[in-house]
Amino acid sequence: MNVSTITIDVALDQKKIPEQILWNATQSNSAEQQQAKAMMLAFWDGNEKAALRIDLWTKEMMVDEMADFYYQNLMTMADTLERATHQQELVDDMKKFAKAFFAKFKDLQKKAADEGR
Repeated sequence: MNVSTITIDVALDQKKIPEQILWNATQSNSAEQQQAKAMMLAFWDGNEKAALRIDLWTKEMMVDEMADFYYQNLMTMADTLERATHQQELVDDMKKFAKAFFAKFKDLQKKAADEGR
């Protein structure tokens, strides 16, 4: 069996808030650790029928980056659902929601910027 190991190192400040997220994988083309501002990791526990999640982001993660991060994750989750289930109608609904979410975020950001003037 071929095994790949993924390593995630999280540097925390005094209050245990992530300052740096570094990761690498044995099957990666890069020998060096890669830096990330945020991560989402989810496992499916088949026995408990529950999702187990770890969501972390660093102090440097900007609000607009977080919205983009969520948008991209929603879109790729929809793509994964399509490959796994072939339920095109559900996939289309997810992508429609993701696009509406991102558009609403942009509108809220613009409104906040306009009010801040």
